[in-house]
Amino acid sequence: MVSGVQIHSKLAEQAQAVILTEDALAFLAALHRTFESTRQSLLIAREEAQRRWDSGAPFDFPPETAHIRAEASWQCAPPAPGLEDRRVEITGPTDRKMVINALNSGAKTFMADFEDSSSPTFSNMVSGQLNLRDAIRREIDFDTGGKSYKLIEKPCVLIVRPRGWHLDEARVTVDNAPVSGSLFDFGLYFYHNAKELVKRGFGPYFYLPKMEHYLEARLWNDVFNFSQSYIGLAHGIIRATVLIETLPAVFNMEEILFELRTHSSGLNCGRWDYIFSFIKKRRADRSAVLPDRKDVTMTVPFMDSYVRLLIQTCHRRKVAAMGGMAAQIPIKNDPAANDAVMEKVRLDKLREVLAGHDGTWIAHPLINKIALAVFNEHMLGPNQYHVRREDVKVAAVDLLNPRVPGTITDEGVRSNISTSLAYTSAWIGGNGCIPLNYLMEDAATAEITRVQLWQWVKYNSRLESGQYITAEYVEKLIDELAPDVKKIYPGVKEDNLKIAVDYLKGQIKKEWPSEFLTSDLMPYLAIADGAEPKWQKSAL
Repeated sequence: MVSGVQIHSKLAEQAQAVILTEDALAFLAALHRTFESTRQSLLIAREEAQRRWDSGAPFDFPPETAHIRAEASWQCAPPAPGLEDRRVEITGPTDRKMVINALNSGAKTFMADFEDSSSPTFSNMVSGQLNLRDAIRREIDFDTGGKSYKLIEKPCVLIVRPRGWHLDEARVTVDNAPVSGSLFDFGLYFYHNAKELVKRGFGPYFYLPKMEHYLEARLWNDVFNFSQSYIGLAHGIIRATVLIETLPAVFNMEEILFELRTHSSGLNCGRWDYIFSFIKKRRADRSAVLPDRKDVTMTVPFMDSYVRLLIQTCHRRKVAAMGGMAAQIPIKNDPAANDAVMEKVRLDKLREVLAGHDGTWIAHPLINKIALAVFNEHMLGPNQYHVRREDVKVAAVDLLNPRVPGTITDEGVRSNISTSLAYTSAWIGGNGCIPLNYLMEDAATAEITRVQLWQWVKYNSRLESGQYITAEYVEKLIDELAPDVKKIYPGVKEDNLKIAVDYLKGQIKKEWPSEFLTSDLMPYLAIADGAEPKWQKSAL
């Protein structure tokens, strides 16, 4: 074992033997010892910024980087091999069957996700690394239940999303401190696969989540340069697309691209997490209370401004402006209902391509045909970098506009509670991506539901009927709806449901909502994996 490195779980031994090798762990230790102090300082900076916003400081574009935004001459790196045309990207967790089906889906790329659509049990994280390693080497084929799963000759291009800067990987420690979940996921994938990917004509490509400031992008760029030098690859082989899914990040888009310009492949509209962040970051602002989740669509003012500014920013710097997720999944045995849902998907993708997006996300292989047809009809080249959107004029006030048509309904409260309980229970049980009401939901939806319930209670909001939304009212509904969770998501364990119920009841009564439920509930996974509680940070 590498000096100072400890592994605190014995699960997934076969995957550990292949992935957690001495040399790979030495690389992780080097990353940790080089960058952990910077990561911690940036997380502290997030807390300090939140206190300023709570005290009334405005959200705005950074004044110290005005020269970067004003300088028209700089551009990002050209598209890397396989990333020239990204018109449809499929996303999902890294289990073996999902990886094969996604790579065979016919989409242009597959974003293999260690973040919001994965529950980060140690088995999921390490086995996921093994599955991606095997897929790259065309060694992933397997048989189960009388069915064979095999990669096609030309699968789609692989992109990996590591966990965000805020998450620890407590099952592995270096010098008695948990390693960063970001560096664990990135480091193992990069170390084992970068040279193999280059040999096959591609490269190590990433999606980077949950950033809030351009200095966090600078840290990623430093990690990329260090890593490429460590294994002897030329700088610029890595490409990274940043998800703009936090309110602070939308004011830092030009700067994020600038920091990553030698490694950037664009920005993405992480729409559900963005709504979650809009509520959470404006937690002290009574005027930012939003109506039912279903009413917060991509066409409401603050979301439309965010999309238009992202497209303009990306195309000014000659990188991809990726659209958001179509979470819908086909409805079997009801053709009329399925047709109505698929038409919603088509209209959403049409809005994206006409706005100037260069591609879009889907969650199910059967949606690929619809999304591809829309982009094929309206995007005749590999991308739309030429659509500069010079007509767009977006100011800070547009990005902060809380006016959203709609109301808060009893059904909206109930939907949030049921979704929160079902997803949280599944996540604790090791499943981070579940079908609910014909939508493939991940952690982002659970986060929106949680903070909306908190916000409505905090500001004594009213239902459309006039009834006040109190903690007592929500707790009563939680108790009423909890027994039915097993109907909408069969297989939920009673113990996990109880944890989810207690957690949600605690959240709605807090002064401020927790930053992330995944951080709060991680101890349940880590302890089940054999890690000691002392390595855990938690708001529980």
